[in-house]
Amino acid sequence: MLYIGCHLASSKGYKAMGTQAVDINANTFAFFTRNPRGGNAKSLNMKDIEAFLEISREHSFGKLVAHAPYTMNACAADENIRRFARETMADDIQRLEATPGNYYNFHPGSHVKQGADVGIELIADQLNTVLRADQTTTVLLETMAGKGSEMGRSFEELREIINRTEHSEKLGVCLDTCHVWDAGYDVVNNFDGVMEEFDRIIGLERLKAVHLNDSLNPLGAHKDRHAKIGEGFIGADAIIRIINSRYLKGLPFILETPNDIDGYAKEIEFLRKNYSE
Repeated sequence: MLYIGCHLASSKGYKAMGTQAVDINANTFAFFTRNPRGGNAKSLNMKDIEAFLEISREHSFGKLVAHAPYTMNACAADENIRRFARETMADDIQRLEATPGNYYNFHPGSHVKQGADVGIELIADQLNTVLRADQTTTVLLETMAGKGSEMGRSFEELREIINRTEHSEKLGVCLDTCHVWDAGYDVVNNFDGVMEEFDRIIGLERLKAVHLNDSLNPLGAHKDRHAKIGEGFIGADAIIRIINSRYLKGLPFILETPNDIDGYAKEIEFLRKNYSE
């Protein structure tokens, strides 16, 4: 089965997101746990969540991929920013336990001229503070394009973070096709080779979700500019090969292309037509 969806606005609650997903023929989705540029999260409504869970069961949804706010930087030089990141992640994970067994995706952060080694240590420190043995939510490190001092630009950096995390069984990876392409991994001409490298360095059992995006940049540009499917350097043919890859069967694919909801519906329809069970 192809689990495909997009980012949906969480402001109206879980039930509204579930209904909108069904309306566009999606069977998973992503959402920001709070304002992507801000702080406080909306209070949970358990009746709303129960209504969503019923929709999810009825339509055989795959795993949801909640997204941390962009302002969360676990390896910032400023301790106040790191404190916000710790508190936000801990609160988000606790809240996500109301919809158990799903994913929480976050950008590893930017080391801000401290160096990658310091960045890795600070990210692992946060994870060691926040992750709990009894949580059902799996936290996903996202592959990044590597612009500026951005962490997660290579599989090796992600592996080091995982190695230094005590409850590493609660960690996975979200592969962003635009980001890895911009980071220099050739997912167009050698996707199997990229997956084999991922398996050798991190392990395919860690790969839990995919952000499915085209890129406005050539290979290795380190710029992170998403494009609609078929309108970038990755191209529609490569995206079709990716969703049909034996390495990714059963994973949730989340579109983050620059689209409105009608555009997402069209992309989902296109991808479903080109998917082979």
